[in-house]
Amino acid sequence: MSHDHYDDATIRHWLTTVRTIAVVGASPNPARPSHGVARYLAHAGYRVFAVNPGQAGRDIAGLPTYARLADIPEPVDMVDVFRASAYLRGVVEEALALDPRPKLIWAQLGVRDDDAAALAEAGGVAVIQNRCPAIEIPRLGIGR
Repeated sequence: MSHDHYDDATIRHWLTTVRTIAVVGASPNPARPSHGVARYLAHAGYRVFAVNPGQAGRDIAGLPTYARLADIPEPVDMVDVFRASAYLRGVVEEALALDPRPKLIWAQLGVRDDDAAALAEAGGVAVIQNRCPAIEIPRLGIGR
């Protein structure tokens, strides 16, 4: 799949299909975008888990926080990645090791690694890169 453009129907499909989201790289700092987006997604009606090894067992944006994806006690539909592009492959590998696997890897604004995306897609996991669901949800008028 080309990751240069996503049509609105594709984005709408994913944002209305997924129910559980892991936010990898969630920050305890309310001024950080990852904190605000995690909180926004929870208020939008998704079940959200924060993933941050240094904050595991604590609360981020009112959400349970885990060290790694494998520690989350239930399956997640989407992994929302707030890590630099250089770390995306590692997140994809961690997601592919889950059973069941997430349906979607969503890489935040500025995060893109086409080789990591190809690896995820080869493993049956869809990918959206360089987009923010907290921008796309209101832009598309998605209500939950």
